[in-house]
Amino acid sequence: MEDKGNEKFMQMAIDLSEYNVTHAQGGPFGAVIVKDGMVIARSANRVVPTNDPTAHAEVSVIRLACQELETYNLEGCEIYTSCEPCPMCLGAIYWARINKIYYANTKKDAANIGFDDHFIYDELAKPMEKRKLPFVQMMHTKAFAVFKQWEISESKKEY
Repeated sequence: MEDKGNEKFMQMAIDLSEYNVTHAQGGPFGAVIVKDGMVIARSANRVVPTNDPTAHAEVSVIRLACQELETYNLEGCEIYTSCEPCPMCLGAIYWARINKIYYANTKKDAANIGFDDHFIYDELAKPMEKRKLPFVQMMHTKAFAVFKQWEISESKKEY
């Protein structure tokens, strides 16, 4: 559903995605984080220039917004993204506690130009032993002991 009052923020995200295409900077994706009607951060996809497969526009803009606001909790913020977020970005948006997602292109639109994340959704639905990427659990007892330390730590800060 369109929200005419916020078109300027979506246009910023689209402009960032277009800049990436016209300047050969990477994928055609852009994102903007807004709080109380003010732009907090903006970023295009940074995968290619940073050689970082996690530097999607949404993850990059979350990192910038958290630095700007000096917090890991982006409650009260909205994200405008030129495309429906992939599974990684959607997870980051949830972890950041962003209140609302506005998007332009769909994941089907992205798949049609070569950015198909459907295989990830398919993999997540499978039991670990049936996934293409092998999962091998090891040293659970030692790692779980650290979880127990965290659980009783008086200095922990929950997030």
